[in-house]
Amino acid sequence: ALENFPLLMYILAAKTLILCLAFAGVKMYQSKKIEEKLKREREEKLKREAEKKGD
Repeated sequence: ALENFPLLMYILAAKTLILCLAFAGVKMYQSKKIEEKLKREREEKLKREAEKKGD
């Protein structure tokens, strides 16, 4: 079993790296979605305030 040890370590390292990248990708996607939602809400709020001033 010891002759396969380096190969197992490489596989484990690759798996860890892939998981980390996937996790980071999900986090970036979520933060981008939240950012877009906040931007949309901010624009709607500005539009409502502009309409109130127009009345």
